[in-house]
Amino acid sequence: MATKLSVNLNAVAMLRNRRDLPWPSVTGLGRIALAAGAHGLTVHPRPDQRHIRFSDLPGIRALIDDEFPAAEFNIEGYPTEEFLDLVEEHQPEQVTLVPDDPSQPTSDHGWDFSAHREMLTPIVARLKKGGMRVSLFADPDPAGLEDAKATGTDRVEFYTGPYGSCHSDSAKAAKELERLGKAADAAIALGLGINAGHDLTVANLAPLVRRIPKLAEVSIGHGLTADALEYGMAETVRRFLISCNG
Repeated sequence: MATKLSVNLNAVAMLRNRRDLPWPSVTGLGRIALAAGAHGLTVHPRPDQRHIRFSDLPGIRALIDDEFPAAEFNIEGYPTEEFLDLVEEHQPEQVTLVPDDPSQPTSDHGWDFSAHREMLTPIVARLKKGGMRVSLFADPDPAGLEDAKATGTDRVEFYTGPYGSCHSDSAKAAKELERLGKAADAAIALGLGINAGHDLTVANLAPLVRRIPKLAEVSIGHGLTADALEYGMAETVRRFLISCNG
């Protein structure tokens, strides 16, 4: 089965928020992405709402429910009580928990699972009880994955930023790809599902899928949105879907 593509709408929302205007439309571009074949939509509503706003969530939920019921809504964020209330209100199919400080511009590291296992375990149980799949943001390192598994999480999402940053260094990219592959092998051996995301592009996605054939889902925002400025959202989604096939 091909890796599923979830389109992260944060960059679209950030562009919209430069003006007090309703365009570009987060739901409008989400609709185009889903109509072109994307399997889902991802958002990361940070406390300061600097890109996705809390008020965007009902519209995205309704878009999926009313027009694309086979698609999935993925909400990611740091599990404050406010965030947990937000996801319980909007019932995404998947919740991705990240260890972000609110001031971070983007997610750039995974959980320290040994240090946060006790904190994460009841949160994972709460979300799963609510019918949501849970994924935990992880560095591509086999160490700690047993602790991740012990939280009860369904999946881990490997941080692919170091791999994506090697866009002009093929030898370094190969090393980072193998690092991701070995971590994925360890996760699979533990029975964890695998997601991935950060700085993925049409060019580097296909090798990742070939190295991790059981990669369930990728969440892509910045590179996909950048390509959409050149090719349009629909054509960009189609290009990424080809890469999702390896």
